[in-house]
Amino acid sequence: MRITHLVQSSLLALLLCASAAVAANARPAAIVEERTESVLKTLVEQRAAFSADRGKLNAFVESELDALFDREYSARLVLGRHSRGADPAKVSAFANALVKSLLNKYGAAMLDADPSLDVRVAGETELRGGQIVRVASEIHRRGGAPVKVDYLFRPVGEAWLVFDVIVEGVSYVQTFRTQFDERLRRQSLDEVIEGLNRGEIDVQG
Repeated sequence: MRITHLVQSSLLALLLCASAAVAANARPAAIVEERTESVLKTLVEQRAAFSADRGKLNAFVESELDALFDREYSARLVLGRHSRGADPAKVSAFANALVKSLLNKYGAAMLDADPSLDVRVAGETELRGGQIVRVASEIHRRGGAPVKVDYLFRPVGEAWLVFDVIVEGVSYVQTFRTQFDERLRRQSLDEVIEGLNRGEIDVQG
């Protein structure tokens, strides 16, 4: 699978999962089931406004992701061994720079979301004694084969947050870990963060 499709699908999958608030202490499967309709509706209703103002689109996506995506933990997984001993502020800066870079490159593709998309949850599986929950789902599209998407959740305080999205068996975290491991052998974390912020690093790989 091309990484372009993976990233677009991962961002859309996360966004679909991150819409209206759900009941307190909801299980991950319920979060995926209940957080779909609102975002699709907003993308469709605000398509013209978002197309005219990418800043407005990015702000919408960022606000939704902040409620669901454990970006700093995910960033540590992406950085792998390069996160050991790293300043937490730098890990946070890398996480934010990566999300910003992905939105700049792929964000507009989410405006093509088909309002007929239907997310169907197959179930959830507890891993590591319940410290991680994997939610299996399929995104059904009009005129296309279903796309299998799994979400990995972990408990953070009172909430369940997503830290990885696996599209058709390909992990968002693992894909970018491979890409950034090679780069971080040649550059410092500060240089990579600066490169992402300046748009000098092609996150497509």
